[in-house]
Amino acid sequence: MIRKRTAGGYQGRGLHGEVVELLGRRILSGELNDGETLDVPGLEQELDISRSVLREALRVLKAKGLVDARPKRGTFVQPRTEWRLLDPDVVRWQFEGRDDSQFLDDLAEMRGIIEPAGARLAALRRTDEDIAALEQAIDLMSAAAHGDGDAVDADIAFHRALLAATHNELLVRMEVVLETGLAARDRLVHGAMHDDDPTPAHAAVLDAVKAGDPEAAAAAAGELLAKSRRDIERARGANPGTAP
Repeated sequence: MIRKRTAGGYQGRGLHGEVVELLGRRILSGELNDGETLDVPGLEQELDISRSVLREALRVLKAKGLVDARPKRGTFVQPRTEWRLLDPDVVRWQFEGRDDSQFLDDLAEMRGIIEPAGARLAALRRTDEDIAALEQAIDLMSAAAHGDGDAVDADIAFHRALLAATHNELLVRMEVVLETGLAARDRLVHGAMHDDDPTPAHAAVLDAVKAGDPEAAAAAAGELLAKSRRDIERARGANPGTAP
Protein backbone atom coordinates (compact mmCIF):
# COMPACT_ATOMS: atom_id res chain seq x y z
CA MET A 1 0.00 0.00 0.00
CA ILE A 2 1.11 3.54 -0.73
CA ARG A 3 0.84 4.59 2.94
CA LYS A 4 3.85 2.42 3.72
CA ARG A 5 6.02 4.08 1.11
CA THR A 6 5.47 7.81 1.33
CA ALA A 7 6.25 10.52 3.81
CA GLY A 8 6.35 14.28 3.67
CA GLY A 9 4.19 17.33 3.34
CA TYR A 10 0.95 15.62 2.43
CA GLN A 11 0.80 13.28 5.40
CA GLY A 12 -2.55 13.77 7.10
CA ARG A 13 -4.26 15.09 3.96
CA GLY A 14 -5.75 11.78 2.96
CA LEU A 15 -4.80 9.08 0.52
CA HIS A 16 -5.03 11.35 -2.51
CA GLY A 17 -2.50 13.67 -0.84
CA GLU A 18 -0.07 10.80 -0.41
CA VAL A 19 -0.42 10.09 -4.12
CA VAL A 20 0.32 13.77 -4.83
CA GLU A 21 3.45 13.46 -2.73
CA LEU A 22 4.66 10.34 -4.50
CA LEU A 23 3.95 11.54 -8.06
CA GLY A 24 5.31 15.01 -7.34
CA ARG A 25 8.59 13.50 -6.21
CA ARG A 26 8.73 11.27 -9.28
CA ILE A 27 8.28 14.26 -11.57
CA LEU A 28 10.76 16.54 -9.79
CA SER A 29 13.34 13.74 -9.56
CA GLY A 30 13.12 13.11 -13.30
CA GLU A 31 11.73 9.61 -12.88
CA LEU A 32 8.74 10.87 -14.88
CA ASN A 33 10.07 12.91 -17.78
CA ASP A 34 8.87 16.05 -19.53
CA GLY A 35 6.12 15.08 -21.98
CA GLU A 36 5.74 11.55 -20.65
CA THR A 37 2.15 10.27 -20.65
CA LEU A 38 1.09 8.76 -17.35
CA ASP A 39 -0.16 5.19 -17.33
CA VAL A 40 -3.29 5.87 -15.31
CA PRO A 41 -4.56 2.27 -15.10
CA GLY A 42 -1.03 1.13 -14.27
CA LEU A 43 -0.75 3.66 -11.45
CA GLU A 44 -4.09 2.57 -10.02
CA GLN A 45 -2.87 -1.01 -9.93
CA GLU A 46 0.64 -0.18 -8.67
CA LEU A 47 -0.59 2.02 -5.85
CA ASP A 48 -3.75 0.04 -5.14
CA ILE A 49 -5.97 3.11 -5.35
CA SER A 50 -9.28 3.98 -6.97
CA ARG A 51 -9.72 6.08 -10.10
CA SER A 52 -11.32 8.86 -8.02
CA VAL A 53 -8.31 9.05 -5.67
CA LEU A 54 -5.89 9.25 -8.58
CA ARG A 55 -8.06 11.81 -10.38
CA GLU A 56 -8.05 14.09 -7.33
CA ALA A 57 -4.28 13.76 -6.99
CA LEU A 58 -3.78 14.66 -10.64
CA ARG A 59 -6.05 17.67 -10.22
CA VAL A 60 -3.73 18.96 -7.48
CA LEU A 61 -0.63 18.32 -9.60
CA LYS A 62 -2.23 20.13 -12.52
CA ALA A 63 -2.82 23.17 -10.32
CA LYS A 64 0.91 23.11 -9.52
CA GLY A 65 1.71 23.09 -13.25
CA LEU A 66 3.30 19.63 -13.16
CA VAL A 67 0.82 17.77 -15.34
CA ASP A 68 -1.87 18.50 -17.91
CA ALA A 69 -4.35 16.46 -19.91
CA ARG A 70 -5.45 16.46 -23.55
CA PRO A 71 -8.06 14.45 -25.45
CA LYS A 72 -6.60 11.35 -27.10
CA ARG A 73 -3.27 11.97 -25.35
CA GLY A 74 -4.25 11.55 -21.73
CA THR A 75 -2.42 13.03 -18.74
CA PHE A 76 1.21 13.98 -19.31
CA VAL A 77 4.09 15.67 -17.51
CA GLN A 78 4.42 19.37 -18.24
CA PRO A 79 7.78 20.97 -19.16
CA ARG A 80 9.62 22.69 -16.33
CA THR A 81 8.70 26.09 -17.77
CA GLU A 82 5.10 25.42 -16.75
CA TRP A 83 5.82 24.38 -13.15
CA ARG A 84 4.71 26.70 -10.36
CA LEU A 85 8.23 27.02 -9.00
CA LEU A 86 7.16 29.13 -6.02
CA ASP A 87 4.60 26.58 -4.88
CA PRO A 88 5.83 25.37 -1.48
CA ASP A 89 5.56 21.68 -2.36
CA VAL A 90 7.28 22.15 -5.71
CA VAL A 91 10.07 24.05 -3.95
CA ARG A 92 10.42 21.28 -1.39
CA TRP A 93 10.49 18.56 -4.02
CA GLN A 94 13.32 20.41 -5.77
CA PHE A 95 15.59 19.37 -2.91
CA GLU A 96 14.50 15.75 -2.70
CA GLY A 97 16.06 12.99 -4.73
CA ARG A 98 18.16 15.02 -7.17
CA ASP A 99 21.20 17.27 -7.36
CA ASP A 100 19.37 20.44 -8.43
CA SER A 101 22.33 22.77 -8.28
CA GLN A 102 20.83 25.28 -10.69
CA PHE A 103 17.75 25.73 -8.55
CA LEU A 104 19.84 26.33 -5.45
CA ASP A 105 22.00 28.81 -7.35
CA ASP A 106 18.83 30.62 -8.43
CA LEU A 107 17.64 30.65 -4.84
CA ALA A 108 20.92 32.20 -3.66
CA GLU A 109 20.67 34.89 -6.34
CA MET A 110 17.08 35.65 -5.37
CA ARG A 111 18.07 35.97 -1.70
CA GLY A 112 20.84 38.35 -2.71
CA ILE A 113 18.27 40.58 -4.41
CA ILE A 114 15.50 40.38 -1.82
CA GLU A 115 17.10 40.17 1.61
CA PRO A 116 19.33 43.29 1.64
CA ALA A 117 16.47 45.34 0.18
CA GLY A 118 14.08 43.76 2.67
CA ALA A 119 16.39 44.57 5.57
CA ARG A 120 16.58 48.17 4.36
CA LEU A 121 12.79 48.46 4.33
CA ALA A 122 12.53 46.72 7.69
CA ALA A 123 14.83 49.33 9.24
CA LEU A 124 12.53 52.06 7.97
CA ARG A 125 9.19 50.45 8.80
CA ARG A 126 9.69 48.11 11.75
CA THR A 127 7.31 48.27 14.67
CA ASP A 128 7.83 47.28 18.27
CA GLU A 129 6.08 44.00 17.49
CA ASP A 130 8.47 43.36 14.59
CA ILE A 131 11.50 43.96 16.81
CA ALA A 132 10.08 41.62 19.44
CA ALA A 133 9.61 38.88 16.83
CA LEU A 134 13.18 39.30 15.57
CA GLU A 135 14.56 39.26 19.10
CA GLN A 136 12.62 36.12 19.91
CA ALA A 137 14.06 34.45 16.80
CA ILE A 138 17.57 35.46 17.85
CA ASP A 139 16.98 33.96 21.29
CA LEU A 140 15.81 30.72 19.68
CA MET A 141 18.85 30.70 17.41
CA SER A 142 21.26 31.23 20.28
CA ALA A 143 19.62 28.46 22.28
CA ALA A 144 19.77 26.09 19.30
CA ALA A 145 23.46 26.87 18.80
CA HIS A 146 24.00 25.62 22.36
CA GLY A 147 22.05 22.44 21.80
CA ASP A 148 18.64 23.55 23.02
CA GLY A 149 16.18 23.75 20.14
CA ASP A 150 16.02 23.42 16.37
CA ALA A 151 18.47 25.60 14.41
CA VAL A 152 16.45 25.30 11.20
CA ASP A 153 13.23 26.49 12.85
CA ALA A 154 15.07 29.40 14.47
CA ASP A 155 16.62 30.51 11.19
CA ILE A 156 13.28 30.35 9.39
CA ALA A 157 11.62 32.31 12.21
CA PHE A 158 14.19 35.09 11.85
CA HIS A 159 13.84 35.45 8.10
CA ARG A 160 10.05 35.27 8.31
CA ALA A 161 10.09 38.06 10.90
CA LEU A 162 12.46 40.14 8.78
CA LEU A 163 10.17 39.90 5.75
CA ALA A 164 7.15 40.71 7.91
CA ALA A 165 8.94 43.85 9.16
CA THR A 166 9.01 45.24 5.60
CA HIS A 167 5.21 45.59 5.70
CA ASN A 168 5.23 44.88 1.97
CA GLU A 169 2.66 42.20 1.23
CA LEU A 170 4.40 40.91 -1.88
CA LEU A 171 7.74 40.60 -0.09
CA VAL A 172 6.05 38.81 2.79
CA ARG A 173 4.65 36.28 0.33
CA MET A 174 8.20 35.40 -0.70
CA GLU A 175 8.52 33.54 2.59
CA VAL A 176 7.02 30.51 0.83
CA VAL A 177 10.08 29.91 -1.31
CA LEU A 178 12.59 31.31 1.19
CA GLU A 179 11.40 29.10 4.04
CA THR A 180 11.52 25.90 2.03
CA GLY A 181 14.86 26.77 0.47
CA LEU A 182 16.31 27.82 3.82
CA ALA A 183 15.13 24.60 5.42
CA ALA A 184 16.96 22.51 2.81
CA ARG A 185 20.05 24.72 2.96
CA ASP A 186 20.10 24.67 6.76
CA ARG A 187 19.79 20.90 6.94
CA LEU A 188 22.85 20.66 4.71
CA VAL A 189 24.88 23.22 6.64
CA HIS A 190 23.93 22.28 10.18
CA GLY A 191 24.33 18.60 9.42
CA ALA A 192 27.93 19.17 8.36
CA MET A 193 28.99 22.01 10.67
CA HIS A 194 28.21 21.26 14.27
CA ASP A 195 30.45 24.05 15.63
CA ASP A 196 28.85 26.93 13.77
CA ASP A 197 26.89 29.64 15.61
CA PRO A 198 24.90 31.79 13.17
CA THR A 199 23.59 34.08 15.92
CA PRO A 200 26.12 36.97 15.65
CA ALA A 201 25.60 37.45 11.90
CA HIS A 202 21.82 37.52 12.33
CA ALA A 203 22.06 39.74 15.41
CA ALA A 204 23.97 42.31 13.35
CA VAL A 205 20.96 42.57 11.03
CA LEU A 206 18.65 42.93 14.01
CA ASP A 207 20.80 45.65 15.58
CA ALA A 208 20.74 47.73 12.39
CA VAL A 209 17.00 47.25 11.91
CA LYS A 210 16.38 48.15 15.54
CA ALA A 211 18.53 51.28 15.16
CA GLY A 212 16.51 52.35 12.13
CA ASP A 213 19.64 52.44 9.92
CA PRO A 214 18.60 51.17 6.46
CA GLU A 215 22.08 51.17 4.92
CA ALA A 216 23.63 49.33 7.85
CA ALA A 217 20.76 46.83 7.75
CA ALA A 218 21.29 46.15 4.04
CA ALA A 219 25.03 45.79 4.58
CA ALA A 220 24.51 43.38 7.49
CA ALA A 221 22.11 41.32 5.38
CA GLY A 222 24.73 41.22 2.64
CA GLU A 223 27.32 39.97 5.12
CA LEU A 224 24.87 37.35 6.34
CA LEU A 225 24.40 36.11 2.77
CA ALA A 226 28.18 36.02 2.25
CA LYS A 227 28.48 33.87 5.37
CA SER A 228 25.74 31.62 4.03
CA ARG A 229 27.70 31.09 0.82
CA ARG A 230 30.86 30.27 2.76
CA ASP A 231 28.95 27.85 4.98
CA ILE A 232 27.54 26.05 1.96
CA GLU A 233 30.99 25.66 0.46
CA ARG A 234 32.28 24.22 3.74
CA ALA A 235 29.30 21.87 3.92
CA ARG A 236 29.89 20.72 0.36
CA GLY A 237 33.46 19.96 1.28
CA ALA A 238 32.22 17.84 4.14
CA ASN A 239 29.65 16.13 1.92
CA PRO A 240 31.26 15.63 -1.53
CA GLY A 241 28.71 15.47 -4.32
CA THR A 242 26.10 17.50 -2.45
CA ALA A 243 24.32 20.27 -4.26
CA PRO A 244 25.29 23.84 -3.26
